Amino acid sequence: MWLKKIFTPLALPIHFFAGAIFLGAGLLCQPVSCVGEPVSFLDALFTATSAACVTGLVVVDTGAAYTRFGHTVILALIQLGGLGIMTFSTLVFYLWRRRVSLADHIAVGQSLLHDASFHLGRFLVRMAAVTVVIEAAGALLLYGFDPKGFAPFSAVFHSVSAFCNAGFGLMPDNLVGYAGHPGVNLVIMWLIVSGGLGFAVLIEGYRLARERLLTWREGRAGRPLALTWYARTVFAVSAFLIVAGAVMIYCGEFLGGRYGELSHLDKAMAALFQSVTCRTAGFNTIDVGRMADASLVIMILLMFIGGSPGSCAGGVKTTTFRVLAAFGRAKMFGRRQVVVGRYAVDDNTVDRAVTLTIFALGLVLASVLLMCFTEGAVAPHVEAGGRFLEILFEVVSAFGTVGLSTGITPSLTPAGKLVIILLMFVGRLGPILFLSVLQGFEEPRRYRWPEQGMMIG
Repeated sequence: MWLKKIFTPLALPIHFFAGAIFLGAGLLCQPVSCVGEPVSFLDALFTATSAACVTGLVVVDTGAAYTRFGHTVILALIQLGGLGIMTFSTLVFYLWRRRVSLADHIAVGQSLLHDASFHLGRFLVRMAAVTVVIEAAGALLLYGFDPKGFAPFSAVFHSVSAFCNAGFGLMPDNLVGYAGHPGVNLVIMWLIVSGGLGFAVLIEGYRLARERLLTWREGRAGRPLALTWYARTVFAVSAFLIVAGAVMIYCGEFLGGRYGELSHLDKAMAALFQSVTCRTAGFNTIDVGRMADASLVIMILLMFIGGSPGSCAGGVKTTTFRVLAAFGRAKMFGRRQVVVGRYAVDDNTVDRAVTLTIFALGLVLASVLLMCFTEGAVAPHVEAGGRFLEILFEVVSAFGTVGLSTGITPSLTPAGKLVIILLMFVGRLGPILFLSVLQGFEEPRRYRWPEQGMMIG
């Protein structure tokens, strides 16, 4: 009986990612993958987890430590991880829109094939085609802007890494050398945002743009196609977080007269880039280790929120943030319904948003406490200095599958690396998936406890 619960449809992504990670780790620790001495299995496991979970945290220099074969393995893991989680998440989204419970079916494909309007093969081909087109366009643009810095393989690698929100780069300083290059900045940001919106939203935006273009060209009359409530919410929250994050990072980082080597335009571009990338991608055009504490705290908040459901991004997701904001507003003003836009959110969604946030906060705090012991942050504060903030930043970056670091990743202890590996794995698949799997082991209770009020606040 317990074997059936372990291999439920909901648990399939866990097995899929775990298998891909261990296979990738086995390949990355082989001599053919490494320049010089092979890396240890733990470091290879860390890199494979970071690649498959599209995080970008690294314990060795990706460009210098691995051969072209190793880079190809990492690229394959990034593509497999990004496309795999998008496929599964979008299938779940499809079922949710049709009020079909995934857990009530033996396999995802069987439940989908009951709908005559759905063709699984066409669906997967369309998703792969959209991914290839966007990544190919990004690679061509990067190569066109800098053929030397972005040779053909490097351009493809960085394009796939950006669209899958992985943050892996082949350059020692990531993209710091391109802080003043508007073209490269805009292409990378476009790829990151596209990968962080989710496949369903991308398709909906494409259909809307095509419909409005045809309406304009052919002079059609009638009401044009409009975005759904969900897509409008995703676009609105994503835009708000990008703009608000850029303004706050600019105020926290560039108003003090630092970075004299950058012009005002370059500073604005760097703030915008960090706002985009720190929500999920992991690329950076300024040294994160040099950033002010205020900027790091802002980035921690953005990393914790992450991208949107059904995308390559991690975090608690933009829709969770929007629902919680509406929930807080409703409770402050004594309203019964949680309203987002033109609709009220149902109670089940609110409960899931609150549960996800509580679980995520608990996981992050427990991991920070554990890493304080493993990484030597138990020394007096005057000696530890900013170690706590560095650990908190690292933990949230791993949970949100962002990949940014203040520079402590290569010096982590073996125990610390294992904590980060687990965080990347849970953060990539989502705490809700693990909670749903765990709830499957819980036998339904046929009784209720007596209720009583308690003084709060």
